[in-house]
Amino acid sequence: MTLTLRPIPPFRLDYTVWALRRRGRNLIDRWDGATYRRVVVVEGRATELAIHQAGSNGDPRILVVATPPPRNGSETLHLRSVVERLLGLQIDLTAWYRIADADTRLGRLAHRFRGMKPPRFPTLFEALVNGFACQQLSLEVGLELLNRLAAISGLKFGKGSGVRYAFPLPVDLLRLPVEAYRAIGFSRQKTRAIRQLAVATTRGLALDSLVDEENAVVRERLLDLHGVGRWTAEYVLLRGLGRLQTFPGDDVGARNRLAKWLGGSIQLDYDGVANLVDGWQPFAGLVYFHLLLQGLSEKGMFEVGPGIQLEPSDDAVQNARDRFSNGRG
Repeated sequence: MTLTLRPIPPFRLDYTVWALRRRGRNLIDRWDGATYRRVVVVEGRATELAIHQAGSNGDPRILVVATPPPRNGSETLHLRSVVERLLGLQIDLTAWYRIADADTRLGRLAHRFRGMKPPRFPTLFEALVNGFACQQLSLEVGLELLNRLAAISGLKFGKGSGVRYAFPLPVDLLRLPVEAYRAIGFSRQKTRAIRQLAVATTRGLALDSLVDEENAVVRERLLDLHGVGRWTAEYVLLRGLGRLQTFPGDDVGARNRLAKWLGGSIQLDYDGVANLVDGWQPFAGLVYFHLLLQGLSEKGMFEVGPGIQLEPSDDAVQNARDRFSNGRG
């Protein structure tokens, strides 16, 4: 079954996917240069989405092949909603381009990556676990931890060397003993934060209720969760809730990219970032995403081949998988 979705133009699948996946070694969000693939869980069943763009930047169509296909209209609507959220398909950025056109430097950046839509994780739970994994670590290390976590706990799709993994659900993560997290590289603090979040979610923590709250309220409630600091709260505001006013000012990489882009040697702190991006509101988060793409482009990431899969020779992952696999598949 193929779903055809119509994004609000302009739209570029490649730019949007790279803003979502951030690095080539990403086991969850896979990209081969033409097709974006992700395994999602629909009514307890692993379903792989293969997403391709047809048409032009100005008249785009998104083709989504779901394997296995949805069994009813409810599942079809669910898959449509997931794709639209992941890729920001229905976000109208007309006002963003108007602001960018009035600023020479910003206009060049916006034009370079025209068609990128701000991506969002499918759930706030996934956004928070991503935040925990990447706290105070390089992005490469954080994503590798998430790769390993998915490999030992996520719902599987396919078999043998072609197996792919969904992002783990709260119940999946609670099946793992603490030793499993430690075996693949999570610290005690991160392990505790993830497990406490999973427990709270399975016991009724209504993360989705934050969708209708103001940014200040969301930030306050997130900060009440164990392991959540200012950086994680703002990361979730942007990547989990799509609050485009948010430029995570504690993100050292983002601060450095901002300073470099502005052409100065200034050392930015949190308040300095807030002052600089204030003139681009309510789209400071789009500046963040565009600078991320610029950094990836400078590293040649857009020209890489098929996404890197988790290699069986990775001892830490293989040992943990053998010892702690939940047997789902």
